[in-house]
Amino acid sequence: MTFIPSTNPSLWYEEIWRVEETTKEQIKEKIIVAKTAQNFWKRLTIDKRVSYLKEVYDLFDKNREKIGLIFSKEMGMPITQTKDEIQVWMDYFKWYLENAKKYLSPEITHETDTEIHTVYFEPKWIVLALSPWNYPFFLFIWSSMQALLAWNAVMFKTSKETILTWKLIDEIIQSSSLPKWIFTEIFGPWSLAEWVLREESIDFITFTWSTKVWKILSKVALERGIWCVMELWWSAPGIIFEDADLDKVIETIYFMRYSNSWQMCDWLKRLIVHKSRYKETIEKLIKIIETKKIWVATSSDTDIWPLASKNQLDNLQVQYNDAIEKWAEVLYIWKVPKDLDWAYFPPVILWNIDFDMKVWKEEVFGPVLPVVTFETIDEAIELANDTIYGLWAYVFTEDKNIFNKIAPELQSWMVQLNTLNYCIPASPFGWYKDSWIWREHWRWWFGEFTNIKVTSKYK
Repeated sequence: MTFIPSTNPSLWYEEIWRVEETTKEQIKEKIIVAKTAQNFWKRLTIDKRVSYLKEVYDLFDKNREKIGLIFSKEMGMPITQTKDEIQVWMDYFKWYLENAKKYLSPEITHETDTEIHTVYFEPKWIVLALSPWNYPFFLFIWSSMQALLAWNAVMFKTSKETILTWKLIDEIIQSSSLPKWIFTEIFGPWSLAEWVLREESIDFITFTWSTKVWKILSKVALERGIWCVMELWWSAPGIIFEDADLDKVIETIYFMRYSNSWQMCDWLKRLIVHKSRYKETIEKLIKIIETKKIWVATSSDTDIWPLASKNQLDNLQVQYNDAIEKWAEVLYIWKVPKDLDWAYFPPVILWNIDFDMKVWKEEVFGPVLPVVTFETIDEAIELANDTIYGLWAYVFTEDKNIFNKIAPELQSWMVQLNTLNYCIPASPFGWYKDSWIWREHWRWWFGEFTNIKVTSKYK
């Protein structure tokens, strides 16, 4: 019997608990039983499936504090912020429940006096959801809820960094009246997921994380004829134009770079500032950082917290060292207290950026922010698009004409103006460059989890 340790990054990755690793024999059994359960699940009306999952929603609502506390200990996010995060993703869950019938009901595509053509949505059957650790509750909701509403059974492969949080989510679901085995979790290393993909009967893959791993997955999926949707790496630019109202947007810039200990896929990773606003931008950003408090995640007044794993800390150090070796200039670095210098990486702002530096070319999952300047809008566009990734972009300007000119030129799925929130369940979430394969949310995500059947018949 093998166990996976759960650790606390606030206490130098001290072990909290251990979760038993799922065996291959157990996975085989889960798949066999899931297919049987899915036959029952498929025959239910949309309203009935919604009612089952509404019960799950209510159980999560009841267990908010417990989920938040475990997430805070395992991942390192302060307890005050985990509560806010849970509310955001509960809102997503609610939207899915409220809109399932609208987007999964049959649709008439053609009708005359004598005939009618109708589109029906049917399940993919067994969905394998592969998810990272940085937002465990929301990643579970994103990858699983619409899949379940669309008649599928879901097998959820978790990440070891937040293994206890995933275990609690599974226990809460299993305590509901949701048909057993419609949702199950797999606890184990990445090699176990590879084995499932290569050897077991899976119909659909949803994956969030690495572009490198995507190449492995896509090859296996192609060989086996398995459809897949993948959310991959990112390096989002933030462009500050000459007319930007910095007093209005500087908190958003801080949040979009430094929230969640900077461990967020779509946050601002490269700051591109008009030459005339460079000095003011840096000064205001530093001023905000200086007001923050660094401490353990379970403290109610913590603003800056540790990276989730030693591996994350090591990877970030490699990226930072690469920049320094290539003559990047440190404009600012916050000194971490000596009693916390083992798991915390200090907020850093870098200048004199060479475009072959890792902090510019790669996704940086930590508090290192490279800053460059521009003078013309064409130069800003070129700098923003200088990446193989293209999921998000942030534009800071008071001039609607500037935004309307630059938005179509940015090679990004989503473009946000100033403090507006681009990420809502009613908007699609999707594909550009090497950051994504297909789309999530809105009606598309319901549609991705289904096969389409068209019938044509006489009236």
